[in-house]
Amino acid sequence: MIPAGSQGFAVLAHRDFRLFVAARVCSTIATQMIVVAVGWQVYARTGRLLDLGLIGLSQFLPFLCLALIAGHAADAFDRRMILVLCAGAQFACASLLLLFAVVGLALTWPVFVVLALLGIARAFQMPTGQSLMPNLVPPQLLGNAIALSSSTFQVATIAGPSLGGVLYALSERPGMPGGAAALVYTASDAMLLLAIFSLVSIRARRVAGKAVAVSWATLLEGLRFVWQRKPVLGAMSLDLFAVLFGGATALLPAFTRDVLHAGPEIFGILRTAPGVGAGATALLLAFRPIHARVGLYMFAGVAGFGAMTVVLGLTHSFPVALASLVVLGSGDMVSVYIRSLLVQRETPDAIRGRVSAVNAIFIGASNELGEFESGLTAAWLGLVPAIVAGGVLTLAVTLVWAYALFPGLRRLQSFDDLG
Repeated sequence: MIPAGSQGFAVLAHRDFRLFVAARVCSTIATQMIVVAVGWQVYARTGRLLDLGLIGLSQFLPFLCLALIAGHAADAFDRRMILVLCAGAQFACASLLLLFAVVGLALTWPVFVVLALLGIARAFQMPTGQSLMPNLVPPQLLGNAIALSSSTFQVATIAGPSLGGVLYALSERPGMPGGAAALVYTASDAMLLLAIFSLVSIRARRVAGKAVAVSWATLLEGLRFVWQRKPVLGAMSLDLFAVLFGGATALLPAFTRDVLHAGPEIFGILRTAPGVGAGATALLLAFRPIHARVGLYMFAGVAGFGAMTVVLGLTHSFPVALASLVVLGSGDMVSVYIRSLLVQRETPDAIRGRVSAVNAIFIGASNELGEFESGLTAAWLGLVPAIVAGGVLTLAVTLVWAYALFPGLRRLQSFDDLG
């Protein structure tokens, strides 16, 4: 059984964990606001569905190229300082986008270059953050820490798009200085400064292990570890392919404008809806963790994600779209929670950064590459067929993984059964 998670907010007694969560919330709100503003700005400027996919691709390609190196860095250097540098790079990106807004830059390619720089920062931020958290709390509170960290992350994904949509709308009002989205990027810079301050204030220092020279063998250690542990491989790959096909959130700017015939405020609300479902579910899991039938719960969460994507694609009603996105986020959170605990419990700290890098690649591929796939499919099939097809493919992946490729994962009763 897993004692962690049953203590609710007990893990917040640890100062360094509180600072870590505060930094994560601030940086997430900032990046969510940036993505919302860029998505609306680019689509309003070009009207091309493919450009919405390119927003994800421009972040994913540098992430893919650097994630394994980032994982090695997280095992070799001060994880806290790496996160500080990542937040600093994000601050620079938000500042560049602010400059573009102030001068009224009409070109889109410089925006994609800045998003690529954001992708580089995230390549180091994701595996480092995942591997740092177990160093900040006692082992028995790890499940509790994951649940609360996930819930606060989802709160940030709720606040970020909503705040971004409102500030974007204010930026477009006559008489507002700086041009469209200037307020969004200014607020993002402020949030990132708070994140940097919180990270610098963390006192904990990881005791570095034996230095290992960079080589293909060490870089690929995380991949070998994941391949040898089939439950871990099954959980990561399920998320990869399910979300890869079901990345409908990338199409929400077009869905809001062309299907619901609404503006950036409604887009911000819809963009926050998955976070509402995920955040509420994560908070529930902090007090009522999943102890039994963990495999079944994980597959059910992914199936719910796919089913609600289909509902979203078929509706023209704002309330139905909003509800489907809330349930979609809830199902995704169940899968994320189980996968995160499974990976953290199975991974030794000496290679935690490299394994977290592999996990980050899977997550990044499912999110940013999924956004590109959605944009490409929408440009080919049309907006609504692309959303519906993505949901159907997600359901198909769930069935194949559960009954053909990883039936043992579906039958997994508890984390203790992993051995």
